[in-house]
Amino acid sequence: MRDRIDELTHRELATLVRELLLIGQLVDRAGMPALLGEFGLDGMRDVAIEEWQAASPHYALRMKRALGISGDGVAEIFKGFQLDVGAPPEFMDFRYIVHDHDHGEFYLDHCGALMDVEPMGEELVKVMCHDIEDPTFPATAYATNPHAVVEAIHRPPRTPAGRTPHCHWAVSIDEDAPAAELPFPAAESASSLVNGIEFPAPTARPDDAGGELEDYSGPLLSDLHFPDFTRTALVRILREVYLQIHLLAIGFTQAVRRRSDSETSLRLATYQCTGIAGVATERIAAALGVVPADGLAGLARVLAVHPLLAPVHYTGASVDFDDDGGAVEIRWAADAPWWQDECWSAALDTGAAGPIEAAARGLDPRYRVDLGREGSAVIARLTLGSEEIAEGEEVAVTRISTGAAFEFGAVRTPLPLFPV
Repeated sequence: MRDRIDELTHRELATLVRELLLIGQLVDRAGMPALLGEFGLDGMRDVAIEEWQAASPHYALRMKRALGISGDGVAEIFKGFQLDVGAPPEFMDFRYIVHDHDHGEFYLDHCGALMDVEPMGEELVKVMCHDIEDPTFPATAYATNPHAVVEAIHRPPRTPAGRTPHCHWAVSIDEDAPAAELPFPAAESASSLVNGIEFPAPTARPDDAGGELEDYSGPLLSDLHFPDFTRTALVRILREVYLQIHLLAIGFTQAVRRRSDSETSLRLATYQCTGIAGVATERIAAALGVVPADGLAGLARVLAVHPLLAPVHYTGASVDFDDDGGAVEIRWAADAPWWQDECWSAALDTGAAGPIEAAARGLDPRYRVDLGREGSAVIARLTLGSEEIAEGEEVAVTRISTGAAFEFGAVRTPLPLFPV
């Protein structure tokens, strides 16, 4: 099984980690418009809550294990936030204060999610910053300590207008209080095969070892500068970030199905998947320096590390290109765990080519996709046509988020954070 993530250079891995964290944040944005049209504001709110509750307790624990993050204090909770698709660096600019093992604070100097919803009015701001955040921050903290309590010090709507930091929260741990229970969406998603994925050890490359951090067992840092990690550590991080995205897709699909039916959950999951697929290609291509003129080889390089195909240990996807035949071919093995989970795979299983079309056209709008089966495997054959095809509604709506065109700035010097 060829793992294209493990073939990336240290520089490529360090660049892609922050890109995939941001893409994961946009997965949520890709699905919200469809939810609003289907269930109204209250339904959108409830699915968003359940989506994150289904995913974050599982993926936060996986990331801790992958990076040797032990301990059950607020510093370890904050380490989890730094490697969470719910808090991509800079776009969601979390700052941290640690008072002691049981007490700390975090605040957002910049919240890209707020920038997205603030122009839409105070009601939507309250839905996001109150209704959704109150149950989802604790769900993430649960993976580190079920006795953790996350409470707002202040949050939007901003008074006065333009107030900074955008929000401010306190985190405390009370071991004498009853432990929180695993949120019911996480209890349902616990049986998903994605949670049992075990990755092989990354390939060591002494000539491209990268930074010095092999894990995150040391002190909490004010910022994560991903080039400071070794190449093998970055492989572990990136693999887990992909699984975070897939867990969000599972949480979304299951939450929609609970309040509708299988047909509706499939339709809305396909909408979400298609919307993020195009934007993800654009950002991955830019990060890797791939342009349309790179042709089939460039497209294959981008798709090999696209969330619709990676990580191969979960999706069972392989991608190859044939210059002589003028096509890129993607093949998903039928026995891959992805097909058995309640997620985006269902769209491809029914023959919906929209997500793959959006992914290909994120690089060049002239690509055509022929999706079908060869035995038990699902096959997509991508060829370059002569005419451009207009961007689909799903991608255009996802692009409304400021995250779609967000540009990362200079990384601040990471400083260890100790109790104050």
